[in-house]
Amino acid sequence: MENKLAENIRQFRKQRKMTQEQLAEVLGVTVGAVHKWEARLSTPELSLIMEMADYFDISVDVLLGYEMKDHRLNATIDRLTTLINTEDPEGVEEAEKALSRFPHSPEIVWLSAATFLMHGGINHNEKLLQRALKQFQLALVLLPLSTNPKISEISICGNIADVQILLGRADQAAELLKQHNTEGVLNDSIGLILSLFCRKPDESQSFLSEALLDALLKTFRTVFAKAYAYIQQDVPEQAEALLQWEVHLLESIRRPDMTGVIDQACALLYLLLALAYLRMNRPADAEQAMQSTYALAERFDAAPNYDVRSVRFIDTAENFTLHFLLGRNAKDGLDYILDLIQDETLTALWKEVARHAQ
Repeated sequence: MENKLAENIRQFRKQRKMTQEQLAEVLGVTVGAVHKWEARLSTPELSLIMEMADYFDISVDVLLGYEMKDHRLNATIDRLTTLINTEDPEGVEEAEKALSRFPHSPEIVWLSAATFLMHGGINHNEKLLQRALKQFQLALVLLPLSTNPKISEISICGNIADVQILLGRADQAAELLKQHNTEGVLNDSIGLILSLFCRKPDESQSFLSEALLDALLKTFRTVFAKAYAYIQQDVPEQAEALLQWEVHLLESIRRPDMTGVIDQACALLYLLLALAYLRMNRPADAEQAMQSTYALAERFDAAPNYDVRSVRFIDTAENFTLHFLLGRNAKDGLDYILDLIQDETLTALWKEVARHAQ
């Protein structure tokens, strides 16, 4: 329960255009007493609270201005979430109260653990970190009861790893994440821990190389899809800026001495860039972009190379290959995308550029 007695005494006093001295005289107390009430340095006796409420023609409830908290489960979850997002120090006390009311709620246990982790990390408080570790471990046990898709075994293990790092147990954190690294989803976290906290650069490289490759693929897919969405929404200028950024990124990590997946990716980006230029009524730029598309596809198809080591910074001894699966070669892949887009002007431009190049 919270109250706003101090603020309300000041508010109702000023509404009556009274000074602290005048209110003190009405109540038969010292000016210092009124000052302390309004500064939250002390609280008036109940009889004085009742007398003030009567004088201001309000109820005691209104003068106190208290707000009774909603202690139901969903309201408690919302309150803890807000306290975490605002990094409010009151979150620790609120988390302890929530645990006492809902000790077997996976959401409450997880949110409380996250609260302890945040404040334990910020304040270098080992006691809170140990409390977080215990609650995250309990959250794993309660996980089958959870209906929150954001809470998973992998996410909780990631939380536990964070606690272990802050407690100086980086090696344990890395081993825990390795055990739950399904399809490499934790490669970046494992690589970071091994490189920064464990000082094991050689071991970290394989994890970081796979993480970098995955990040590049996700970025490419996201940019391509978002740029095409911009074109469909008739904002091709946004598509142009996004595609130019992605082309610059990919060109900067291309190994100049070999063909590779970067050629195929950039060919697709230039194809979409040509479409954006057509929508902006810039036919000369569209033709230039399409020429880049054809040149890159021609370059790749002349010497196909699916080894991911054609990308800079992918340092791995293993022979990983990457295929776009859009066709037998780069030009087939472009034909496939053109069929999906179904833009007659773009298709005609592709055929014209290909004919002139032959």
